[in-house]
Order: sequence, then structure tokens, then C-alpha cells
Amino acid sequence: MGISFNDVKEAQQRISKYLIKTPVLRLENLDEALGCRVYVKAECMQRTGAFKLRGALNRALSLSEEDLKKGLVCASSGNHGRAVAYVAKMLGTTATVVIPNSAPATKVEAIRALGAEVVQCEAAVRFEVAQKLCDEKKATLVPPYNDEYVMAGQGTAGLEIVEQCPEVDAVITPVSGGGLIGGVSTAVKGIKPEAKVYGAESEKLSRYSTSLAAGKIVTVPPSKTFADALLSQAPGSVCFPTVQKNVDGVVAVDESYMLQAWKLLITEGKLFSEPSSSIGMGAVLQGLIPVEEDENVCFLISGGNAGLDQLSVLM
Repeated sequence: MGISFNDVKEAQQRISKYLIKTPVLRLENLDEALGCRVYVKAECMQRTGAFKLRGALNRALSLSEEDLKKGLVCASSGNHGRAVAYVAKMLGTTATVVIPNSAPATKVEAIRALGAEVVQCEAAVRFEVAQKLCDEKKATLVPPYNDEYVMAGQGTAGLEIVEQCPEVDAVITPVSGGGLIGGVSTAVKGIKPEAKVYGAESEKLSRYSTSLAAGKIVTVPPSKTFADALLSQAPGSVCFPTVQKNVDGVVAVDESYMLQAWKLLITEGKLFSEPSSSIGMGAVLQGLIPVEEDENVCFLISGGNAGLDQLSVLM
């Protein structure tokens, strides 16, 4: 179970012409605060505003024409739903997106604007609701993370990081269900095995740090978090073995450090993102991930779909 480096390479061949090859930016203004040579992979500049488009594209483009015509259904905390809605519109099919009641209005409106049907519910039951709708519509479920095609698609960001910044020593990504870090770690280790790959999650939903310590998948209780894109309560069963194999560590970050990092990224890095995207920088600010002054550390900035109203927490 899991994915191989070849799976990620095949995904790149399948989806690259539909994507923006987002830049890796050198943010020297952040070196002193973070204690390393700071680079960012700006997936906030991706079409649909987040890395999620990579996995959604790879899953949809793997379908037969007959299955694609039946439509797509997904459960999402926001960014994946926008990606699926975009892909459905691009490929001429329908999309139904199940999204938590707590999702920022800017994400809900963006999904509707792409022509998708939006169904809102409590975050804890969104996957069950999506599966029921999928069964009713005879449509294809596009998981946000727990799927080999989705994970391989997300991994294409890792291929780009090493290509654009071959001197990279460490890559740090946000973590929720594990599709992003599973894919990125497979790609990075496949090209440059000596590079470190770390994940950062909110301590309010420490599903990976808890599960890795236990050596098995553990489900944590639901919790309200500013990291609104990182709501999974358990690692994906498809993702977990890949993360166990390839990742050098996942840390649980105090949200005050995540917000401090978000403010730093916007005000000093001059890069607008959503709160979840800055959690890797928060981990370094908190001292949870070891970095050195001469190390080249690339932080994957996973999304930029924040509303201006969310900035009030930084005031």
C-alpha cells in the first residue's frame, strides 16, 4: 500500500500541462527570524489557490470517459472542493462538494462560483455525507487525501521543489490527512534521499504525531482550530504507511506560533497565504524542527484562500 516514485513521475506527465509550475522563492527577509536560509514553494499561487488541484487533476484524469460523465463528489475543508469543482468544469462534468459549516465563506463562495453543488454539514460527518451522495448519484468519489492517485498528484510539488532548488536540505509541509506530505516525501526522497522532510500539524488535531508515536493509526477528537484547512482527525490509511516510510518527523504546533508565522509571512515575506500554510514556519519558531543557519529549508505554502476578515486575529 502507498505510492512509488514512479507513480509521482507518471502523475507529473498526466497533469503538468493543466497546472501552474509555482515558483520556489528565496525569502531572505525571514532568515533571521527562522534561523535558516528560507525558501518557499508558493502553492498559494496555484490555479484555485492551493496545491489540492494537483491531486484532484490526477484522480479525474485517470477515470474513463464514461465514469467522468457521471460526475465527481468530494468531501473537503475547502481547498480540495474548489479544486474538484475547477476540474469538473474544465472537463465538462458535474461536481458536488461536501464542506463543513465552519468553512470560511470565501472558500464556499469560490466553489459555488465554479458551478458546483455545495452541501454543508458538521466537519466530523462530511465523509459519510459525501459517500452517501456518491452512491445516490452513481458518481466518482475524489478523496481529499486517502487515495493513491491523489497522493501521487500532490507529490508533483515535491518534484518541482528539488528541480527548482536542487540545493534544498529540508522540506517542511503542513499535515492533515497525509496526502501532501506522503506525496512530497516520496518525490523528494526519490531524487535526493539525504534531504529531510518534516510535517507540521496543529496540536489541537495531532493525528500524525500521535499515530506515528503509537505505530498505528489513531483518531483524535474534533477540535476548533485556526488551521481551517487541516481538519482531518486521523491519518489516511493509504497515506500512513508512506509517511511512516519517508518522513523524518511530524510535530504538533501551538497555534499561537502558527499565527505568529502567518503574520511574519505576510508582513515580512510579502506573501499572502491562509493560516494553515504557515504552520511549518510556526514549528520552526517554536523550536520543534531543528534547522541551521546555513541550511536551505523550503516551506511548502499550501494555499492562499483566506478572506480579509480572517486577518483580524493578527491585529
